[in-house]
Amino acid sequence: MHERPSAEERAIIVQLDFGRDDLSEQLEEVRLLARSAGARVCSVVHGRRHSPDAATYAGKGKVQEVAVEVQAHEADLIIFNHELSAGQQRNLERLLQCRVIDRTSLILDIFAQRAKSAEGKLQVELAQLEHLATRLVRGWTHLERQKGGIGLRGPGETQLETDRRLLGIRVRLLKERLVKLERQRGVQRQARGRGELLNVSLVGYTNAGKSTLFNALTHAGVLAADQLFATLDTTTRKLWLAEAGHIVLSDTVGFIRELPHSLVAAFHATLEATAEADLLLHVVDSASPARDDQIADVNKVLLEIGAAEVPQLMVLNKLDLTGLPPAVERDEYGTLLRVRVSASFGDGLSLLRDALAEIALAKSRNLRQGASGNAAKQDGNMVFDSDGSA
Repeated sequence: MHERPSAEERAIIVQLDFGRDDLSEQLEEVRLLARSAGARVCSVVHGRRHSPDAATYAGKGKVQEVAVEVQAHEADLIIFNHELSAGQQRNLERLLQCRVIDRTSLILDIFAQRAKSAEGKLQVELAQLEHLATRLVRGWTHLERQKGGIGLRGPGETQLETDRRLLGIRVRLLKERLVKLERQRGVQRQARGRGELLNVSLVGYTNAGKSTLFNALTHAGVLAADQLFATLDTTTRKLWLAEAGHIVLSDTVGFIRELPHSLVAAFHATLEATAEADLLLHVVDSASPARDDQIADVNKVLLEIGAAEVPQLMVLNKLDLTGLPPAVERDEYGTLLRVRVSASFGDGLSLLRDALAEIALAKSRNLRQGASGNAAKQDGNMVFDSDGSA
């Protein structure tokens, strides 16, 4: 275990139980989210409630308990693994005299750290600003520095109104830039779509092993780490399959439970490529006790981005943690359903390549049949058999 840097923020996690049966998985996930953001979790405050408290979400007694933990650990940050309203966040910060963030803000912060490409940074900033626009907990003085404060403030305009207007200007600018990038990306996708190559996108819950699998198949060298959202920017490579030739394989951002809508909207241009794929490799952490819920969460996001109808091949990853052998699973009609692999150790990758080759060859056959059918059409849309008869 490596030593944590001294600049690391000390965090208290607040996890309340509203009667769901996956509480331990929720807690483990928020711990990993906090570590991925660069925080050291000092303590976790638990509690049971029938419903959130309107003023503080956690209730007066629980807030006092959190205050004791903040003092005891000299915490810099309190993370609620829930969605807080603007009013609840303000009330909590006033009572606890400590910075308070919710689950959405935590995920947005991780995205801000991970974004590397110009487009990724624009998408993350847009998501952050649209989230902050709903609360305006603090003023956007950095926006004034970017746009210039003198001359922008109208007569009698309050600071809050100024902040809102500056925020609106920045959001419009980001959206315009992203629209231009989306058009460019669309042209590039159309050019790729004219070819006969099978277009495959890797999707799955964050930390399921997508990037590890992508590297194992393509030797691309994409960052693969035991942290959430290690990959944000889509990476595309050609993969050679001996039986079928080249296919196109793309590694995409991971999904998560209750992925903020602002992020889904901001990453529309990136996620749209997923909806236009021929096949989705749905990578699943087969060792996770919450894998069924994670599959459902991924499918929910796919529905939201218009990719629910794209054919899927499920890849059950991390067999090294389950002890199961590599295998290909089919239904009663012989259709491919699942492939069991270990991306870290390479077990079952040959089976996955064979499955991809089978799908690629089927696409090539369909394209050839479609082309020959079009060539057979004559005037009046009459189609002739090989012997020339109608």
